[in-house]
Amino acid sequence: MQNKWLNSYQQNPAQVRLMLLMVSGFLVIYFLPLGAARFDNALIEGFRLTHWYAREHVILCLLPAFVIAGAMAVYISQGAVMRHLGPQAPKPVAFGVASVSGCLLAVCSCTVLPLFGGIYKRGAGLGAAIAFLYSGPAINVMAVVVTAKVLGAELGIARAVGAILFALVIGAIMHLIYRREEAARSATGKGFATGDGDRPLSAVVAFFSLLIGILVFANWAAADSPTWMLIHQWKWQITTLLAVAFGALLVWRWHWPARHLLILGAAMVLLVLLFPATPELPFATGIIGLMLLAAQREEDQEWAAQSWDFTKQIVPLLLAGVFVAGLLLGRPGFEGVIPSEWVTMAVGDNSFLSTLLAALLGGFMYFSTLTEVPIVEGLVGNGMGKGPALALLLAGPAISLPNMLVIRTIIGTQKTLIYCSLVVVMATISGFLYGNFF
Repeated sequence: MQNKWLNSYQQNPAQVRLMLLMVSGFLVIYFLPLGAARFDNALIEGFRLTHWYAREHVILCLLPAFVIAGAMAVYISQGAVMRHLGPQAPKPVAFGVASVSGCLLAVCSCTVLPLFGGIYKRGAGLGAAIAFLYSGPAINVMAVVVTAKVLGAELGIARAVGAILFALVIGAIMHLIYRREEAARSATGKGFATGDGDRPLSAVVAFFSLLIGILVFANWAAADSPTWMLIHQWKWQITTLLAVAFGALLVWRWHWPARHLLILGAAMVLLVLLFPATPELPFATGIIGLMLLAAQREEDQEWAAQSWDFTKQIVPLLLAGVFVAGLLLGRPGFEGVIPSEWVTMAVGDNSFLSTLLAALLGGFMYFSTLTEVPIVEGLVGNGMGKGPALALLLAGPAISLPNMLVIRTIIGTQKTLIYCSLVVVMATISGFLYGNFF
């Protein structure tokens, strides 16, 4: 009988896998504990977190990130990427450039994904790309400042030092583990996109600076700082000026017809006048219109195509991951399947196990920019040890369940598991040492 099953699988592996998938899906649906109050509430929390994510992050964070990532894969000179970030580039230069580039963005663990995919596809070495991937959400200057102000200078400094070291060390370890594979990838050019690279460097720098500026200022969050709040009050005016400058650059250096961009701009202004309380609507219209115009120009079609590739690859996985995270852990102040009191009890001291659990919890939860600070503040107020608090701050903003699902599609299952494990292990060790010796 066993041989018959084995022969059947060998003859029709795809059909057997499909059958097992269907049976597994049926069993999951059949045994769902619908009617249980906690599970029903957790389902609602999963949808609520996904709804919040869709409204707060997809339009303002992900759409411009997809546009930037697509442009990276087309307009950035492959030679420049290989020289500064490639597998054969000097490691101090590659990791330094990647870390600084990532931390200047100050984005969340999901927004950084298409940007990570863009530089990796363009030819960046795995180690440098991983340093960029970690530094984007983790080395956030404002988050560090807010951490120091709310949770104390000691924890703020520990977070800053730990995050910087993590980006460099994790990138170096990933490079060492996969150095032979990276050398072969560099030699064959596998995975490297091609592009013209014939535009002046100053034009390309201005192009990406304006796009990144639009991404950063459109997502400028409120924080307890007069200077920060002054920028927050003017963020849409600043974003509009950057968008106008970007349109002018497209006309001047990319030779786009001014008439088409003026029509798009007029449509955006009309939406602002009609829906002044919903700036996301003209913002999304501008991005979608920009990509439609690019798709109609032969020399820029690849930009639209690459952006669409990132979008269809990443968005479904992110939304599914956010839903599962909400189902399991709920939202701040709301219950998921896992009771919040279990979390509080599990991280109530500075033991190694508590610190490990905090790092794992941070690794699976989704934190948008700056939200990790009040969450940790609430946990510390309920008895969380300072070691687990640091572990959660180091692991939480950098990785999450939706983040892991997408990384896997870019670099594969094995590399994703190693990267996420390194983040959790290093966060655990750092938190344990900090909680017991400082």
